[in-house]
Amino acid sequence: MNPVQLPLGVRMRDDATFANFYPGANAAALGYVERLCEPDAAWADQLIYLWGRGGVGRSHLLQAACLRIEERGLRAIYLPLGELADHGTQLLDDLEGSDLVCLDDIDTVAGEPHWEEALFHLFNRLRDSGRRLLLAARCAPRELPIQLADLQSRLTLALVFQLKELSEEDKLRALQLRASRRGLNLSDEVGRFILTRGARSMSALFGLLDELDHASLQAQRKLTIPFLKETLGW
Repeated sequence: MNPVQLPLGVRMRDDATFANFYPGANAAALGYVERLCEPDAAWADQLIYLWGRGGVGRSHLLQAACLRIEERGLRAIYLPLGELADHGTQLLDDLEGSDLVCLDDIDTVAGEPHWEEALFHLFNRLRDSGRRLLLAARCAPRELPIQLADLQSRLTLALVFQLKELSEEDKLRALQLRASRRGLNLSDEVGRFILTRGARSMSALFGLLDELDHASLQAQRKLTIPFLKETLGW
């Protein structure tokens, strides 16, 4: 399998897969993003817009979609515009050569006339070539400060999903899913201890799990509350 095509040193997270995504209330969004990656996806399903606050899994789903497309032997590209916007709109040139284009953080360039023009033309090129487009932002399309009416019109064609924060119980199950895929046993008791002491966002909680995984391997110890207290200084 060829690596995902990434410009300018952007790296994909190895754990950003569909199997690693615990959907909770976001099962519909997950299902449609997976369908987007199918070979016979209809054009009506080939433009999806995901939005939600930080830590709800927007970037995870975009990167998982890229990996799924690459597993099918096709080309995908992931562009986190919040990181790359300073490189200019030429980032969007010739992307219709990719089977899937994932644009993250489009809210960071909305309201910029040159970016809006470039996005509008990219939408048209991808549609004309039958390519897939997956977008993500912190806010709903109608809340973007878009000035170009034609671009706003294109966004109305997208399937829009708000990614919601997981409940406390779902956060526990998501941590246990991620732990099990690492070969770790995370009991309900230890998982709830992490949730009461750790950060609130799932990205921060998963980072904490990474730290515990490495510490557990080094110490050859199971994840217990005493081990967590010792390792994390809680």
